[in-house]
Amino acid sequence: MTLLIIGVVVLLLVFYAIGIYNKLVRLTTLVEEGWSGIDVQLKKRYSLIPNLVETVKGYAKHEQETFEKVVNARNLAQSATTLEGHQAAENQLNKALVNLFALAEQYPELKANQNFLKLQEELSVIEQDIEKSRRYYNGTVREKNILVDSFPSNILANIFGFIKSKFFELDNEAKRVLPQVKF
Repeated sequence: MTLLIIGVVVLLLVFYAIGIYNKLVRLTTLVEEGWSGIDVQLKKRYSLIPNLVETVKGYAKHEQETFEKVVNARNLAQSATTLEGHQAAENQLNKALVNLFALAEQYPELKANQNFLKLQEELSVIEQDIEKSRRYYNGTVREKNILVDSFPSNILANIFGFIKSKFFELDNEAKRVLPQVKF
């Protein structure tokens, strides 16, 4: 009888460990999926930026430095390979886009251009989608990190090499605000 009780307890512990392991695998996959969603939205944004720059260039030809900053920031963001690299590049790109839109304010004809207005609207939608993707990603990271840190799941996480994931955050509160793209 004692052997049967010990066997049942061991079996329950094994099933519990399998459940925790599967949950860690699921959360790791969800984190990867979340990052993939952010990546898709960022690529859409990067594709839109050259069209936006070209439209503004037609009206403000002498503002070459601003255009170069936007293009360089876009290229840097596109080539980022780490989460930290993406965060830094996105901060720089947001600053450059804010400067581009501030420049556009000086040209009333540009603000009335239908192509510019369409690009501005598309960028605004993409920015909102990036924010939604970021929230989903950070939520899955939070769930995974809680499981990796919590007892007794942290024991299995260490045994099987699961590590905490990093949040996708901007540097400070002022940069957390999406660039205003309305005119």
